[in-house]
Amino acid sequence: MNRHAVLAALLMLALGAPAAGPLRDRLAALQDEMDEGGAAAPFALPAGVRLLADQAYGEDRLQRFDVYLPRNASHAPVIFMVHGGAWRTGDKASAQVVSNKVLRWTARGIIVVSVNYRLLPGASVATQAADVAAALAAAQAGAAGWGGDRSKFVLMGHSAGAHLVALLASAPPAQGVTPWLGAVALDSAAMDVPALMAQRHFPFYDRVFGSDAAYWRSVSPAAQLKPGASPLLAVCSSRRQDSCPQAEAYASRAGALGMRVQVLAQPLSHMEINATLGQPGAYTSAVETFLAELDPIFAARP
Repeated sequence: MNRHAVLAALLMLALGAPAAGPLRDRLAALQDEMDEGGAAAPFALPAGVRLLADQAYGEDRLQRFDVYLPRNASHAPVIFMVHGGAWRTGDKASAQVVSNKVLRWTARGIIVVSVNYRLLPGASVATQAADVAAALAAAQAGAAGWGGDRSKFVLMGHSAGAHLVALLASAPPAQGVTPWLGAVALDSAAMDVPALMAQRHFPFYDRVFGSDAAYWRSVSPAAQLKPGASPLLAVCSSRRQDSCPQAEAYASRAGALGMRVQVLAQPLSHMEINATLGQPGAYTSAVETFLAELDPIFAARP
């Protein structure tokens, strides 16, 4: 039995319920999340694209990011990508994190940055959010040297990375960070952490968020929402029972504060929402429409 089957069995026993209906869907999403934590699979760089690997923004070996540079970049916009992996695994170089995104967007003159951050259990979720903010500040500081524009960043993240990106996007920029244009959260079921923890949930989340309600609020994007936050696109899987309701509730709260949040439900699995973004089709086009609304530079063709 592989590690995912063992995990599934243990989770079902812990919940005291069969793997059917909503539980089956949530378990499948969790397995997808753990799959993202697998070893990074190299992919062929598109012609003319340069990789600046392992740019340091801290002393820890995980405080690194990769930069994918299109040919002749000049005042280029930047997509700043944060991987998922259940807050405890994952890698910036995983093919499903970067391959289709790099292929699509570098061809349009967009720089792609993919970020690692310290992981549980050695680093708390709050520490991870601070890492992402530090990586963003470092990437913005280096952008001009790559032919990028530090004022034209879009934050993007999948699953745990989507939660971290949404957490940053819900409050004013951290010290040293230039305001970004907007954010794209790819299928997070943790937009409202107190609500997540108050309902029946996998014991896995207890190890991530602990038992302190005040801490839940401090790492909850919905609880940290402040007026004036930048626009956000919340992509959610309509195959899951929790992701879209969390996204809709976040959008409602944001709207009451004057923040523009758009929810984009997709009939894709948790993993597909990440891995297929960048492939030609309606899904990628919808995300690119949001990007172009942030700044017309994202609509430019090569």
